[in-house]
This record gives sequence, C-alpha cells and structure tokens, in this order.
Amino acid sequence: MTQDFSPEVTDMLKNAEAAAGFLKSFTHPSRLMILCALVEGERSVRDLEDALDLRQPGLSQQIASLREAGFIVGRKESKHVYYRLADGRVAEFITQLHKMFCETPKKAERAEND
Repeated sequence: MTQDFSPEVTDMLKNAEAAAGFLKSFTHPSRLMILCALVEGERSVRDLEDALDLRQPGLSQQIASLREAGFIVGRKESKHVYYRLADGRVAEFITQLHKMFCETPKKAERAEND
C-alpha cells in the first residue's frame, strides 16, 4: 500500500532524507576532527596526521569517506596531497558544532568582542 502525500509533505520528506544523508557523513569523530582542521584552510595529509594525531591508514579511510560525500577535495602537488573543504554547508555546520562543543565561554566571549 502506497501512501499519497501532499506536495508539501513530499518535499519535506525529500529534504529530510537529504539532511539525514548529510548528517550521516559526520558520524565518526575522526571525520569531524578532519573537517574542523580544514575549516581553517587547506592542509596536507602529513599536516593532518601530525595535527590530529591520526595514523595514516585511518586518516586515509576517513578522507575517502569525506571525498565520497563531496565534503572535501584534494589536489596533488609534487609528492604531497592537500585537502580543502568543497562544500560551504560543511564549513557552516562545523563552525556551529565548534561553537557548541569546543569553545569555552571565555573564548566565545572574546570572539564576540572582536
């Protein structure tokens, strides 16, 4: 049995499914850490390894997931690969998560006064 929905509900359902897919891509702590690091700008794989204390195999797996989701893009320069955010929604989302979970009250207060 199929259920007929109004056009508004059908659109809402499509949007909810898109949002759920978007959120699913954030469900690993290492992916969140990588995205947080990339909000600040482009970084090399080596830099991400060092900054986030992630081992290369695990980092590569999470980078592959983020690339597949369309959240990051890479460019190769000589022997190094550099990644950056590819989706502006990701930067907005990560910035808000950072404010909610990572900023101390004093940091947030200083940022507001700047």
